[in-house]
Amino acid sequence: MKEYNAILLAEIPAFREIGHQFVKKEISVAEFKGKSGGMGVYAQKGGEKFMLRLRTPSGVLSDAHLKLLGTFAEEYQLKFIHLTTRQAIQLHDLEIDSVCDIMEKAIHAGLYTRGAGGNFPRNITLSPLSGVEEGEAFDVTPYALLAGEYIMESITKYHLPRKLKIAFSNNEKDTACATVNDLGFMAVKHDGKPYFKVFLAGGLGNNPALSLTYDKLISPEEVLYHVEAVTRIFMAEGDYENKGKARLRYVAGRMGVKEFLDCYEKHLAKVQETLPELKQLITEKIQKQSAAGINWDGGTTVCQDGAVSTYKNLIPQKQSGLYTVELHPLGGILSSNTLFQLIDFLEGCKKADMRLTMSESIYIRNLEYAKALELLALTKDACGQSDIEKSISCIGVPTCQIGIEQSQELLKEILNFIKEQKTSGEYLPSIYISGCNNSCARHQVTEIGFTGSKKRIDNKPVDVFELYVGGHVGDCKTKLGTSMGFMKKDEIPVFMKELADLLNTSRQDFSSFYKDKKDEFDKLTGKYVI
Repeated sequence: MKEYNAILLAEIPAFREIGHQFVKKEISVAEFKGKSGGMGVYAQKGGEKFMLRLRTPSGVLSDAHLKLLGTFAEEYQLKFIHLTTRQAIQLHDLEIDSVCDIMEKAIHAGLYTRGAGGNFPRNITLSPLSGVEEGEAFDVTPYALLAGEYIMESITKYHLPRKLKIAFSNNEKDTACATVNDLGFMAVKHDGKPYFKVFLAGGLGNNPALSLTYDKLISPEEVLYHVEAVTRIFMAEGDYENKGKARLRYVAGRMGVKEFLDCYEKHLAKVQETLPELKQLITEKIQKQSAAGINWDGGTTVCQDGAVSTYKNLIPQKQSGLYTVELHPLGGILSSNTLFQLIDFLEGCKKADMRLTMSESIYIRNLEYAKALELLALTKDACGQSDIEKSISCIGVPTCQIGIEQSQELLKEILNFIKEQKTSGEYLPSIYISGCNNSCARHQVTEIGFTGSKKRIDNKPVDVFELYVGGHVGDCKTKLGTSMGFMKKDEIPVFMKELADLLNTSRQDFSSFYKDKKDEFDKLTGKYVI
């Protein structure tokens, strides 16, 4: 058992009491949130039910933890679990005693909620195909997990101005979004050796900013120096008074790029001077894993061909004859029935492993071809196949306490309307829908994104979403999307259907269409923007 387990377990009785005080209306929403966020717990709208966030380490979901989720679903009669855009898992509609009981059981199983919310380092994200992707620089899994473990060892001691987000990408595709995080590591090869590019002070939401590029490549063994340095500069320079401007990107904005990077270098040098053991810690743990037979990097053999293109959710791995299956439930809402099916299926797949993605999917990896097809058939009716069906959405209203709009409902309405109109969505991209401007669905860095809001029209409040277009992450081309204005919620499905018609006529995906025929797109949006 981890040394910090006893500390985390000891916190639960006091938190249970605070939860009951909140339910009895003895403390306010703000007072409860101040205590609950750091425990990974948030009250849902109405203040009677609760959400619990389990920080699955960098999305690496073990067989034991999957079975534990199944146990929770059965014992607490959960209809679904929610896969988040930060490779964590949320459980909803819980009583406060159930929340505390689950927290305790999860800690005993090595799964934590502490720091999954509030002003703490959040779950570290990781490229979900790391270790099996053809063309990756190297497998960054062990470094992400060790960084996460390092943070958890001190999780109750952090005093940050706001949350801190860290990411590890295995190549320049940047599937962990290293280029829009507070601290990002991107794997590269230089002169045949593994290194990380480092990115700093990025983030989405209000006043989003792309990360700054650190001007030196670092060796993988130096990772913890930077994890420690970024927390130190944040605590030293962050704004503890104004929550709205407390994220690290505001520090960089206030200082200017050069002064910020110079300041970061000073904190980094101090860490290297006072904690030289951090480099050795990484080296020793990697060596210990190798000695124990843990081989994160699955090799560099060539993938097997064979009718792969027929199956959109089937990804050939770099290991010969092995495949990854993508399961993408609509809006990240994985039904308990599908969860139970997956648990039963994996009983016969001893070499398989699972990774959660930042797009609300689960990757089932290391499957032989026949088993991969079996899983695809088993989950066909529960998981999206096309890009538009693989759209993502935060949980939104009515569940989220701070949400403004019903993001999940909008996604369903778009898909249902396109289907009812018998329109092909073949060329539509995935759309990312956030219920408010917090950008939980990363609507600012995707081809088409929406964020919920309210506007007064004819002196009446109207449900609206702001449209963002042209955002992108990866391939050294990360950029923020452009706001096109607001649309009424009930008109967005019609807008998306008409966009599908344009794409079908031109036989182009949205990215190409937007580049070649932007005037046509602008004309279409002009009909709906208010």
